[in-house]
Amino acid sequence: MIVLSETTEPSHHRVFELIAGHPALDLVNTLDWRFRAEGPEEFLESYQDLLDFCEQSGLLNSQQTRRLLRSTAPDFAARELARVRNLREAVATVLYAALDQRDPTPASVQVLESSFRLAHKHQHLLWTPSGMVWELPHDDAAPELPLLLLSLGAEALLTSHDTSKIRACGNLECRWLFLDTSKNHTRRWCDMKICGNRMKARRFKAQHRT
Repeated sequence: MIVLSETTEPSHHRVFELIAGHPALDLVNTLDWRFRAEGPEEFLESYQDLLDFCEQSGLLNSQQTRRLLRSTAPDFAARELARVRNLREAVATVLYAALDQRDPTPASVQVLESSFRLAHKHQHLLWTPSGMVWELPHDDAAPELPLLLLSLGAEALLTSHDTSKIRACGNLECRWLFLDTSKNHTRRWCDMKICGNRMKARRFKAQHRT
């Protein structure tokens, strides 16, 4: 499933297809064709990709992205990319296990707990006109900022009632995750234009094969 494209800008920013309805689910979907026999396709290939994903998901603004790119040394960038991928796979393991009515692996739960605890460790309590809120420090140059933001988002989803709305694409090679917010909760495909039409065409050919 080709769902990403490169822009014509010199920096070759990756454009993500954000169809899931939540950044934590879109993060899982950055490993495409996860269940394909030939193997998956990685969309988070670099720290630049990670920052592009966070910006397009609304977690970072363009100024934060530029600052992180300028200030993050290559070894720190590689470390943070690996940590986010590790978080992604832990979220994926837990959610696919739930969808398949299995227990998640203890290791995946442990990764999530460590990631969530790390994010909370960086939070501070802030008074706003709306009341008390927990926020991350406004350090736009902290290399771990994407990990912290994605961890808090994943925790908010996984500990909410919205988990009952999580579905997987009906294409068994795709199985992208999404929140089913349709009126009758009957959404089957990650994107009707991609997997929906493809699977319909496949069934049509099978029914009319001589």
